[in-house]
Amino acid sequence: MESGTKLTDDMRWQIALAKDRRFDGVFVTGVHSTGIYCRPSCPARAPKRENVRFYATCDDAEAAGLRACKRCAPAQQSREEGAVKDALDLLRRSEEAVSLEKLAALTGYSPTHFQRVFTRAVGLSPAAFQRALREERAKHALAGAERVTDAIYDAGFEAPSRFYDAMEGKLGMSASDWKNGGAGRTIHYTIVETTIAPMLVAATERGVCCLSFNEGEEELRARFPRAKLVEGGEEFRDLFARVVSAVEQPGTIGVGGADIPLDVRGTAFQQKCWEALRAIPPGETRSYGEQAAAIGNPKASRAVGSANGANNIAVLIPCHRVIAHDGGLGGYAYGTEIKAELLKRERGYSDG
Repeated sequence: MESGTKLTDDMRWQIALAKDRRFDGVFVTGVHSTGIYCRPSCPARAPKRENVRFYATCDDAEAAGLRACKRCAPAQQSREEGAVKDALDLLRRSEEAVSLEKLAALTGYSPTHFQRVFTRAVGLSPAAFQRALREERAKHALAGAERVTDAIYDAGFEAPSRFYDAMEGKLGMSASDWKNGGAGRTIHYTIVETTIAPMLVAATERGVCCLSFNEGEEELRARFPRAKLVEGGEEFRDLFARVVSAVEQPGTIGVGGADIPLDVRGTAFQQKCWEALRAIPPGETRSYGEQAAAIGNPKASRAVGSANGANNIAVLIPCHRVIAHDGGLGGYAYGTEIKAELLKRERGYSDG
């Protein structure tokens, strides 16, 4: 859900004409000629502008004498959002697992219906969200704990074995590495002058852990504050050359560098989003909504956007292939000029 604090009525009108789902819950559209109010994304035919007023909440619209549209059910959405917020508050406060039945009782829904509502809004089921929450708590606990085992139990895992099973392939570092903030790990890096922009490439012994544009050692250290940074040596020369080729000439090495090993860290949901990004063929793009649908959570476009933003490996995990719903470029961490150039090169490769 987007912020509505800086929207003008003219902007709200354009959003309603575009039926932009991202603003559902930010405001409602009141049609005084019919006496109803709708979500911005309501599929009904657009009313005349002179008959429309905008309201911040469903309660405000009803206080003005309007009733909820039966087609888009804005009041139901408002109730569902409140239920999800209450559930999230409880899950974040709780030190123990909360059952689906307890969450449903809290919100007044049946367990089956609440599972659907929560998953649609958050992008994860309640159980998967709790697993991701435990993983994040473990990462933070390990950073400051004197003993790894204590941190694992404090994060809510029943045993160290459960932690290692859950985190396999996600940390990119062992639990002891996380306890020390990455200390003891060595990251080899180089900065290459490419025809797009200066490019930072960094890798561990497992694979590429960072690829970015117009960044240097200072930014790399901010991403990995306690790892040992070493300028790339001979043993990484071939890997770095393959990365440069994948960026300069899309498709010359695998498909978008798909055969280049990566050392990535993320939650289960982030990993799922990144896998979906790598499945987008070079030369093609997707909207956030389409990416969310590809991972089975069509309502999770905002969560998908956050996961894409957490990606440390540009191009090889191609978040530049995700654009705005209206076909515009949308944002990009390294600037829209670089994003446009990457897409141009990939389209040239796919057309050839």
